[in-house]
Amino acid sequence: MTKVSIFGVGLIGGSLALCFKGKPGLTVVGHSNNPKSVEKYLKREVVDYATTSIEEAAAEADFIFLCVPVGNLEEYLHKLSALPLKPGCVITDVGSTKASVTACASRLKLPGVHFIGGHPMAGKEKSGVEAASSRLFENAFYVLTPDAGTPKEAYDRLAELLQHTRAHLVKVDPVLHDEIVGAISHLPHIIAVALVNQIARYNESNELYQNLAAGGFRDITRIASSDPVIWRDILINNREVVLKLLRDWNDEIAGFIGRLEAEDGLGIEREFQKANQFRNGLPERRKGVIHSFYDIYVDVPDHPGIIAQITTLLGSHRINLSNIQIIESREDVPGVLRLSFREEAQMDKALELLKKDYAVHV
Repeated sequence: MTKVSIFGVGLIGGSLALCFKGKPGLTVVGHSNNPKSVEKYLKREVVDYATTSIEEAAAEADFIFLCVPVGNLEEYLHKLSALPLKPGCVITDVGSTKASVTACASRLKLPGVHFIGGHPMAGKEKSGVEAASSRLFENAFYVLTPDAGTPKEAYDRLAELLQHTRAHLVKVDPVLHDEIVGAISHLPHIIAVALVNQIARYNESNELYQNLAAGGFRDITRIASSDPVIWRDILINNREVVLKLLRDWNDEIAGFIGRLEAEDGLGIEREFQKANQFRNGLPERRKGVIHSFYDIYVDVPDHPGIIAQITTLLGSHRINLSNIQIIESREDVPGVLRLSFREEAQMDKALELLKKDYAVHV
């Protein structure tokens, strides 16, 4: 029997557990320092067994997944290095930075044990084991970052196990991973936070900024609502990469300042054209490092009971909504109803159902 131990059974760890649990030859053990969390794991049946003992969870484990915050990864590696781990055990993590944790594992020289960094590029707007799903990683990229000394046999064993996630595995150098993820995730988070804080300062003297910023502004800055502690640790951990990206960003902004000062309309137009061309080439339905929201917009007439009619129709077909918002609804003016879903499959099902009778947009 292959033992898979998961430290931190939240959204990511719990989803991994659900991918492995019940598969022939696998037993899944969950670990938490909190006894109440252990009870929750067992009650929700996401693991076969759970414990508060790090020694018990790690003993004879063939695979150990560290699904704890980035700021705690090195602490856990140090704890594991002091234990008599099973020879050949593969330790991996799910953090969004890879160079530092890989370097830490290399310094520890774990005897007879292999560390392979991992980063599943999937998530949800909700966190915790309650939001875990065996389909979370399906069709997502799952990055693995073995170092030069990692035996092929160890990598292949981990890759074979991760086939249960139905993710697309990608092998990337850990330093290159941090550069890429820094650009497509860490930098956008900083920009979103800075933009929201800039508007918040303006709003202190005029509340129209907040009143008029709803809708599109809220959508493009939604990642500014990310967990402050998690992002503190991520950005400090990837500090050098992020500092370079911010300097490059300053150069981009300086370019726009120069074009505006020179009233260079053609230059501004070219920048938008280049951005349009690159953005239009991005895959629309692929899971990425910044998770997607699954929203559709329905044009609805100003009729009594129309919203109840739509929600009843979805409910009768067992389609689950995560949120509903009326964007505009005034007398004699058609309203726009935004329907949000946690799963892409639910959104697709609603789209097919509603477009028979309503004007629906993605």
